[in-house]
Amino acid sequence: MSAEAGTAPGAVVRPAARTPGTVDGADAGRAAAAVARISDRGARVVAVTIALVWHLAIGLPAVLSAWSELAVPQVVLGGWLLVTAAGVTAGVRLLHDRPLPAAPMAGLLLAVDVVVFAAVGRAHLFSPANWVWGTLAWFFLVVLWGQRVRWLLALLVAHAAIAMSAVALYGATGAADLARSTMALYGTSSLPAAVFVGAVALSLLSRERAATVATTNAMVAEREAAEHARRERRERLALASAAASEVLTELAQGRADPADPEVQRRCVRAAGQLRRLIAESDDVPHPLLHELRAAADLAERNGLPIDLVTIGAPPPLPVQVRRSLTDPLIAVLAEAREWARMTVVAGPDEVVVSLVTPDRGGPEATGPPPEDGDAQVEQVHERDGEIRWTQTRWRR
Repeated sequence: MSAEAGTAPGAVVRPAARTPGTVDGADAGRAAAAVARISDRGARVVAVTIALVWHLAIGLPAVLSAWSELAVPQVVLGGWLLVTAAGVTAGVRLLHDRPLPAAPMAGLLLAVDVVVFAAVGRAHLFSPANWVWGTLAWFFLVVLWGQRVRWLLALLVAHAAIAMSAVALYGATGAADLARSTMALYGTSSLPAAVFVGAVALSLLSRERAATVATTNAMVAEREAAEHARRERRERLALASAAASEVLTELAQGRADPADPEVQRRCVRAAGQLRRLIAESDDVPHPLLHELRAAADLAERNGLPIDLVTIGAPPPLPVQVRRSLTDPLIAVLAEAREWARMTVVAGPDEVVVSLVTPDRGGPEATGPPPEDGDAQVEQVHERDGEIRWTQTRWRR
């Protein structure tokens, strides 16, 4: 019978123990990124809302109320509509995490800035009808979201240069006009810049804190898992030691005959379990193969010729899964005579371990009973009077 074969018809299939999941070290990074995205999304909603509400509630009524007094009212309104369309487009893309064409939109906003300053006329240079004073900086913020702070500062400087150039060209160079210009630039640019910088800082802070919390939780979970594994290992070591101690005590008291094949099988089985428990703690690239080689080495030391064939490299497996794969084979090896052949076929999503030995009759030797509730490792046993075939299979 092929060691690589699947489950044979009529074979007995038993599930082994399910192993708790291990802590993924990337969870901390994913949690931090998720928190940062939530924080950043809230700031995006605030920025888009302020820009559009201010533009609609303050800019448009001011333009319409001063319509007859503007130098070229159609241009001022056309610029307002163009910026509205650009802001809505940028806001929708921003809220859906789609990339923005920042450079073209920034160039469009600066062009509208120049045109509106030229179209409002001297009489409404500082009035609310010249909506670019108060609104345009918020749209700079929206179209440059996610970019470096220096690009926003560069746009604000360009906006200030355009505004001061218009003030000079309109001849509004008196002390009062210059003071109004300075205050207007400061009042309308400082708040968007503060929101932009604050959003970046808040996102970074949220990411760092979330990463710290997730890392702490992961460390706690790993520590608890390590404690659980150590307790479980101690329990299994106590069981294996008890089995070996029982045999040795019987031998010492003369209640067991060293020549008895059953006593010999008990000794081999206890020694195999102890050797595998020792091999579990070794730091090797492929722990499963290491533990199987340890069992095969013990069998050879006891005079059993054994072939160990490996095909592929097993993926990292939890200790409990490795135990479920190896324990039934160790139990069969303890009773094997004449020869044995062990085959390991491994892939990223499946590991199959098969053992073929001569069938000597007697009861099945399948190792310790599986724990309840597991469906990761299957055990298959079959015999036909000539050979005994034992297979354990793990699937992801």
